[in-house]
Amino acid sequence: MTDQLLPWTGEPVRVGLVGAGPWARAMQARVLAAGPETRLTAVWARREEAAQETAAPYGAKATTRFEELLDAVEAVAFAVPPAVQAELAPRAARAGRALLLEKPLGVGLTAARRVADAIGEAGVVSQLLLSNRYHPEGRRFLAAARETEVAGARSSGLSGAFLGGDFATPWRLEHGALLDVGPHLLDLLDAAVGPVARTRAAGDPRRWIELTCEHTTGAVSQCSLSGSVNVPRGGIRVELFGPAAPVVYDGTGLDFEEAWPVLRREFATAVRTGVSGELDARRGLRLQELIAGAAAG
Repeated sequence: MTDQLLPWTGEPVRVGLVGAGPWARAMQARVLAAGPETRLTAVWARREEAAQETAAPYGAKATTRFEELLDAVEAVAFAVPPAVQAELAPRAARAGRALLLEKPLGVGLTAARRVADAIGEAGVVSQLLLSNRYHPEGRRFLAAARETEVAGARSSGLSGAFLGGDFATPWRLEHGALLDVGPHLLDLLDAAVGPVARTRAAGDPRRWIELTCEHTTGAVSQCSLSGSVNVPRGGIRVELFGPAAPVVYDGTGLDFEEAWPVLRREFATAVRTGVSGELDARRGLRLQELIAGAAAG
């Protein structure tokens, strides 16, 4: 964890953004350009016009080739479908660039392992964009969890994102909530309750899926996932139960503008020190292993 109160005295990290969709424009480009720890230097997307539209407000360069983006930057941030990330991230790692990665690392475990292995072999810094982990409320929740004896937990990640709108994208509609929201909840449960030893799933990830997680501590947790339900507000909620009062994390309605400066500072610090934090590609592979275990039954 870094101290957000201290001024950033180093050079901003020159970051290239891969992707120009709604998430790239609404969050990643804007946050990376805000600095002072990072500077949005270049944008590449398979549609050149979209790259130009994303880059222009921040004075960044829209590159016509992925290799041109790599030549212009120290680090690469991904805002693309997981299959595209799995294709391009190893190339960026082999070029010696630090990586800010979306979850999941890839569509399947084999692709995720290729990404993590390439990063490990190249020895570059990596960091996962697990948004709840950078929010002060998420960190308070995990700190409280470390002081709590947990017998069991229940959690949910529910929204209507797949019913229409910017996030009803082809890969989400094909693979469903397990691959989309699953990494967020499995990460929180694994960190708060204890390492997950086994996962089992029931249901259809495109409609509603229930996960049962058995933890090495002996605790059991439940996880309800859907992106296809009409709820007033989508979000993530985790409740821990034991001898003491419940410990609750409710991400519904949180302002994630509090999370992005933390993400930016910690990524830039990792790049400048050459040391990845806890939420690196190995963490992403661990989450993908849990998802694969659940999918396999």
